[in-house]
Amino acid sequence: MKNLAGMMKQAQQMQSKMQEMQERLMEMEVEGQSGAGMVKVMLNGKGEMRGLKLDKSIVDPEDVEVLEDLIVAAYNDAKVKVEAQVSEKMKEVTGGLNLPEGFKLPF
Repeated sequence: MKNLAGMMKQAQQMQSKMQEMQERLMEMEVEGQSGAGMVKVMLNGKGEMRGLKLDKSIVDPEDVEVLEDLIVAAYNDAKVKVEAQVSEKMKEVTGGLNLPEGFKLPF
């Protein structure tokens, strides 16, 4: 039974750390870019867009498709960076515990 009590205590500690991490993710800001920095997208740690900056030189009403593609590319760049940072923070929370691919915490 000592083992079970120890596991419960560890689970509670992990849950507390997860709560803290969730709060930090909302404060995290990650920038993605495209078009040699002419399009910049800011995301928080949850992948929510917090900002968009466009260089005036790329705004061409006759060629909206290019601008749309650059925004998507900048978002995807930021999303990859967010996922990498979240993965690192998860390793800190789980103490390096290798969780299966796609396993999401909190449950």
